[in-house]
Amino acid sequence: MAAKGVAAASTSASAGAGGGRGAASQLPQVELLYRTPGEVLHDHLTGLMTALQGKGLSREEALASLFPKTVLPYETYEDTMAALLSGAHLLFFGPSGSGKTNLAKELWDLYPKTIWTVDGCPLLDHPASILDPAAAAEAPPCPICTRRFSPDGAPDGFDPKRVDPSKVPVRKITLREGFGFARIQGSSEVFPDHLTGNINLLKLEQVGDPMSPLVLEPGKLLQANRGFLLVDEIGKLPLGTQNVLLQALQEGTVTPAKSRESFPSRFVAVCTSNLSDLDNINDPLSDRLTSVHVEFNRVHGRNRRIVELARHGPAMAWVPEVLLDAGVRVIELWREKMSDDNPDVGEVGSNRTLIDVGFRMEAYAKLKGHSWPTYEDLKSGLLHGMRGRIRARSGDSFQQNSRLVSEFVERHAEEAVKRSATVYWCRFFRDRLKGNKAEGEGVVSEGRRLSKDSALVAQVARGEPLFPRFQEFSKWVSEREKLPSSVSSAEAAIGEFALLEKFSLFSCEEGSDDRE
Repeated sequence: MAAKGVAAASTSASAGAGGGRGAASQLPQVELLYRTPGEVLHDHLTGLMTALQGKGLSREEALASLFPKTVLPYETYEDTMAALLSGAHLLFFGPSGSGKTNLAKELWDLYPKTIWTVDGCPLLDHPASILDPAAAAEAPPCPICTRRFSPDGAPDGFDPKRVDPSKVPVRKITLREGFGFARIQGSSEVFPDHLTGNINLLKLEQVGDPMSPLVLEPGKLLQANRGFLLVDEIGKLPLGTQNVLLQALQEGTVTPAKSRESFPSRFVAVCTSNLSDLDNINDPLSDRLTSVHVEFNRVHGRNRRIVELARHGPAMAWVPEVLLDAGVRVIELWREKMSDDNPDVGEVGSNRTLIDVGFRMEAYAKLKGHSWPTYEDLKSGLLHGMRGRIRARSGDSFQQNSRLVSEFVERHAEEAVKRSATVYWCRFFRDRLKGNKAEGEGVVSEGRRLSKDSALVAQVARGEPLFPRFQEFSKWVSEREKLPSSVSSAEAAIGEFALLEKFSLFSCEEGSDDRE
């Protein structure tokens, strides 16, 4: 790292450029120390972890809290953090729908967004690259700035020792799409010039020289300079395009096909790949990336958390937790029992399907005029959500895989609901009733009376002091489930009670209330 400042620059923090603009001579010394994007991220992440642990969080809690929008095994977060702190670029690989892209986006969210740059530079050159010989050697300025700050306008005349800091305009900016952040979606149609850039015809008309760096419209790798690059499904990029990315990772520069000069391209790269595309990544490029396996969660509670995050905000409709939980269990069983050799059904067990099932249940309940989803709506939601993730290569293969899904749901849906209903009742029985069998029998007795008389349910919903044991169950249901204003806690409790009576028989054997 070029940790050298510029002697002419002010060392007083109070001398910073006002309003986000000024001259380099006004910047405090710390802003004139060049750091690579990897070093910037390293320092930022270290500071965040220190602050979080200073608030009393354990290392594990602090690390997990950095990724509020993903739910992954702790080891995945740890591997990711270790790679970033070591200055590596990342390749998240794993099954489709396991959360790779979401994790990559969270890293961009974590990346510090505010930088000082040479005002007017399309590639966001660091002021130190213009003023500090050591920084200029490590991170050369772009050809546009070398001409701009050369006495005679020629690139050969640029010498950072001779540049007056008071003549270098600087600007404080927030990194955003196209300016310190770029995203590439892997495809066979992403050609090298998408990454390096194209000739801007308006600039060409003004400059007249198609080989001049002034006519270049920066491509994705140049747009990411001094920031973050996200490459989704990197294995789908053509080899020629991969080679352009390789140059940037190796040298920190990019040389457009029609240019005489190279342009700076330094960033933190985070790439993703499905398992089926790993062989398409050329070896030299793969060697430049640290691989982190992102797999499906094997802990039921984490999969439930994924669904809860997707259903954030006020409830618009109510889905009984027993059914929501059972939908998660069916997808978990699919992951466990079905082979992943068939790419046509590779996404059937994805996190996207996990999330879809609850919303599909809601849709079928509305179509059928139900106040809230039933067991039959769960089966319909599972079929619709899982079939919707089948890759339809042909009519025959889709029908064959559709039958596979239908048979699976028919075989496992009831088993999953029984498990979810049993756990639901056991948690109430042991957490709220403290295992008191007499109280449990009282809840069941009152619930059965209420389930046969809607008028009594309405009275309980109005707050009348009836059926006190069942009202305890009702209170417990309302505390743990999101209920819209259209569904009272008494109605929701009756809905859950009906599922418990049909599928759990209010049994609670040893170990059946596991916390999963």
